[in-house]
Parts: sequence; structure tokens; C-alpha cells
Amino acid sequence: MEIIYEKIFVSHKHSFITRRLQMDPNSHKIHSHMNFELNYITSGSGKRIVGNSISSYAEGDLVLLGPNIPHCWEVLETGAETPPECIVTHFYENIISSDFFNIPELEDVVDLLKNAGNGIWFKGKKTEKVGQTLKKMATLSGMERYIELLKVFNLLLQIEDREILALPSSLPNSYDKDHDQINKIYEYVFNNIQSGIKLKEASALVYMEPGSFCRYFKKKTNQTFMDYVKNVRIGIAAKLLSETDKQITQICYECGYNNLANFNHYFKVIMKKTPSEYRKDFQ
Repeated sequence: MEIIYEKIFVSHKHSFITRRLQMDPNSHKIHSHMNFELNYITSGSGKRIVGNSISSYAEGDLVLLGPNIPHCWEVLETGAETPPECIVTHFYENIISSDFFNIPELEDVVDLLKNAGNGIWFKGKKTEKVGQTLKKMATLSGMERYIELLKVFNLLLQIEDREILALPSSLPNSYDKDHDQINKIYEYVFNNIQSGIKLKEASALVYMEPGSFCRYFKKKTNQTFMDYVKNVRIGIAAKLLSETDKQITQICYECGYNNLANFNHYFKVIMKKTPSEYRKDFQ
């Protein structure tokens, strides 16, 4: 498993892009990008991964993501003739500081985007109106599309039934010019999670001594390297618990723990449930 860093191209002539996209059941790559993202599922179902949150999604799922959150919508293959589809809107990363958003009437929208750093899942019947507006927006261009976007934001602000998806400690705070180095570290962790993570090896990837590396990682991701490794291990464990029938002891070892008691302890600290309690949610 690896995290792919994507560059979403938003033309300088536009502040956002909206597209209807078919979701590929064979593409399950966890990825991140600098852009804000609003994702609405028009058809299909599966598992949604946002940071260290893993849960099910279905038609009508509506999520707003801030920049740099690792995420993935895994598709459940049902044999349906029509491929699953979503409507995705990407905003350029500096949209909050743009002149247009710097007006009193849009203060609540700016606050909403700022609070999307951990991912916001909007729930309830009101999301249907958002979906209808997004479907219309995908067919428009220019000023008409922008007007519909403002309607979408207005509708989002009216939805009180919402849930923060990911724990703050699991999310990188900044990629900026260092995103390539951070992604090297992320890839190393995912590729070696079972065989063992060595601080010296991770440090060498970015040509640093361990002490300097730890300070660098904390500054760039807002968490310690070892806390990040714990979150990855528990995230992988949660995925295995939700998608397989493997014994909890086996999952413990597969995600890099040598001690079942430690695994159970950290799983409950991070996921707020024991592994067995978490698995029951998917049965």
C-alpha cells in the first residue's frame, strides 16, 4: 500500500473544476493533493478511507476534504452494467485567501473550508439538494457554474448533521515544497510496516541524521514519526478487520505489532473501540 501525491490541475482562468468521473473498481490507491475537494457519490458503494478513518459509503455520500488528506474511495464490485460514478469538485489551494472570498458575506464559507482539514461527512436528507445542484453544476460553465457553486456552499452551511472523519494527529499539516520527501517517508512506512520500521533507514531517505529527521517530520506533519507509524499500523489493521475474516492475532502481526496486548491498547486509543468491537460494525 502506498500514498500517491497528485497534482490536480486547476487552470488560472478558473478557481475550481467540477467533473463527473467513473470510479474504477481496480484502482484503490490512497492519494493526496494540495486542493480542497468536494466529493459526491452518484452511484456505487464501497469503503471510504480518509486519514485514519475507514467506513462504508453508498450513493449520496457527500464529503468535503481539506488539502493534503490521504484519501481513497474503494469501489465494491457488484456486477452492475453502469459503472459507479461521482461528481468531484477541486478548488485551488489558495482559494480561501482569494480576493473574492475576502468579503463579510462569505465568512461562514471560509470557516467551513478551514474546518475541512480533517474531512467533513455531510449526512441527512438535505444532502440530496446538494447532489441535485452538483449534477446541474457539472453541465454548466463560466458564471452560471460559479453561481451554482455559491448555492452548494449555502446548502452545505445549512446541514447540521455532519461528522469529522479523521483524527487530527493522522493528517499531514503541510506538503509545500517538501511533499516529495514526505511521500518518500510515507511510502517507506507502508512498504515496511510488517517487516519493521527503522528510524535510521527513514532518516537516510531524506539525507538526514535521525535527530534532525524527527524534528523535520514533526514540523511538516504536526506529529512525531513514531505516532505516524502507529496511526498507519492501526489504519491497516482497521482495513483488514473490516474487509477480511483474518484472526485478530494474525492482523496484529501483519500490521507490525509483536505483542497482542500492545496492539489492542493502541487500537482502542486511536479508534476508540477494541478490534473486536470495530469488526462488529462491518458484520
